[in-house]
Amino acid sequence: EQRQRNLQEKEATLEEREQELAQLSEERRAELEKLSNLTAAEARQTLLDQVELEIRDESNRLVREIEQEVKEEADTRARKVIATTMQRLTSDVVSDATVSIVPLPSEDMKGRIIGREGRNIRAIEHATGVDVIIDDTPDAVTLSGFDPIRREIARIAMTKLLADGRIHPARIEEIVEKARKEVDHTIKEAGEDAMVEASCPGLHPEIVRTLGRLKFRYSYGQNQLNHAIETANLAAMIAHELGADVEVARRGGLLHDLGKAISHEVEGTHAQLGAELARRHKVPDAVVHCIEAHHEEVEPSTVEATITIIADAISGSRPGARRESMEHYLKRLEKLEEVANAFPGVDKSFAIQAGREIRIIVKPEEVDDLGAQRMAKEISKSIQESLDYPGQVKVTVIRERRSIEYAK
Repeated sequence: EQRQRNLQEKEATLEEREQELAQLSEERRAELEKLSNLTAAEARQTLLDQVELEIRDESNRLVREIEQEVKEEADTRARKVIATTMQRLTSDVVSDATVSIVPLPSEDMKGRIIGREGRNIRAIEHATGVDVIIDDTPDAVTLSGFDPIRREIARIAMTKLLADGRIHPARIEEIVEKARKEVDHTIKEAGEDAMVEASCPGLHPEIVRTLGRLKFRYSYGQNQLNHAIETANLAAMIAHELGADVEVARRGGLLHDLGKAISHEVEGTHAQLGAELARRHKVPDAVVHCIEAHHEEVEPSTVEATITIIADAISGSRPGARRESMEHYLKRLEKLEEVANAFPGVDKSFAIQAGREIRIIVKPEEVDDLGAQRMAKEISKSIQESLDYPGQVKVTVIRERRSIEYAK
């Protein structure tokens, strides 16, 4: 009982002490509020705001450090991927000029090529659209033209004519037609070889043929078929390094400039034309997107499309890969022909003499002799208004009508 009483007394003392402590704490809080002019809630909020500000500053600093570290790491990895890719690919680039040299068996052949009153040389130039230059170069004749396909047709035809020995206008037309078919076969083979070299089997025959025509196309002096194969291999290796779809990147790289083989015949950018051709022949949409986005006319939305852009830039920007003056020269000649072809009644036109002359073949059933003379004046006026060129441009309109009958 005594023990129970002692416990009760101690409990009462503790309760009294607790009340005193609570009262002192309240007095202290009131004194602090009085000194700081803040309530407890306001002081708590001030403290939280201060802590939040410090944490925010610290987190921003950490984010900046992490971003900088990630950027440096990304730059390092990107350089490593590109360097590794470029080291794995080596290719030779040979830029053809705008002339072809055909060796002659003897100097006497020059006279036979010219023909009586120049009829043979005119027939060759008419049929092929290239300029035949016969000068004092020993045992050789020069074929000059900015379109490599025409020049190759003329070279093959000239070689065959020299081997055959029969050189006259009718034979020239026959041989040129055979040479044209031979070049068509070469184009098909070039496309098939490119498909194998770039490891892209199963392409539609029309796409293969269009691809082969790039063998005769140049951009800033760089052969476009070699550029396409190189871009395909670069894109595949970059895709492999980054873990992207290698096959899509490879095919996108090979076909990205497909439109350049048709861009001079149809209106539209080569990226648009290439994408339309690929889409028409059931090329997968992911590859079509690589083609249409490689000049960013369409926003690239896939990793493979971006890889195609990078591979295209790497291939084109290598030192010695391209020559700017060549491209400007060829564009001027192409524009000259475009101006002439825009006139109704024109069958075909050929810019020759390095752009100092353009020969226009008109359809005789649509343009009479007076119309041909009038057309020459109109075309020369149009050239003056729309083109910049050194010196003067000679405009020659040719109207020829043939009547053929067979004696039986």
